[in-house]
Amino acid sequence: MIDHQVRVHPSAARLPREEQLAWKLAAVATGIQEAGELDPDAAAMAANRIIDNASVAVASLLRRPVAVARAQALAHPAATPGASVFGTTGRVSPEWAAWANGTAVRELDFHDTYLAADYSHPGDNIPPLLAVAQHTGRSGADLLRGIVAAYEVHVALVKGICLHEHRIDHVAHLSAATACGLGALLRLPTETVYQASNRRCTPPRPRGSRARARSPAGRRTPPASPERRPSRPSTGPCAARPPPPRSTRARTASSPGC
Repeated sequence: MIDHQVRVHPSAARLPREEQLAWKLAAVATGIQEAGELDPDAAAMAANRIIDNASVAVASLLRRPVAVARAQALAHPAATPGASVFGTTGRVSPEWAAWANGTAVRELDFHDTYLAADYSHPGDNIPPLLAVAQHTGRSGADLLRGIVAAYEVHVALVKGICLHEHRIDHVAHLSAATACGLGALLRLPTETVYQASNRRCTPPRPRGSRARARSPAGRRTPPASPERRPSRPSTGPCAARPPPPRSTRARTASSPGC
């Protein structure tokens, strides 16, 4: 078990790469791939999660959002080998398989849940990992390794950082977790996983940013008024919590943490 003290640093601080959270998370992924055999209990739990994912996906196949996502995916047949989509027999591009299967898994909201400092559905990592494993011809052991790494990172982030405190949806934790899971699955170097995690977590440019439009007459127009932000949820793990401390703890361990 390694404890990391996590806090916000100003952009001007220019932390060394090895002290950045993204690097530490990437090191978890590459550490798992270098460990050799997975812990048997962790591997068994990851296999159970694959079964859970497939079950809730099949249960939602007739739901309209799932049918629409599946039709979108089928419009993108893949060159060999591609990845499979629940409810079909063909193969499609892996990103579209991840989209369709991820929609099926998420639709009923019945898959695994982990509640700590924030909400999470770590099982959302499995559809993209499965699609990439199929497309690249990886083994079942490779897939299990990727799932364990993704769960490890996802659960550690959920334990240490409550995004709802900052009016950010908890699904943002998924970005770094999936990148790390793919890194472990494909046996990528730490540097590559680090860059991928940073890229995945880069937010889009917010509305009402400093950039201002110009009117036809050339005059600068004022930015749009910011939308009213929703109030803090009245229930759940983030309800009525005090302001986030300056330092929070993120833990990493050797099991999926579910």
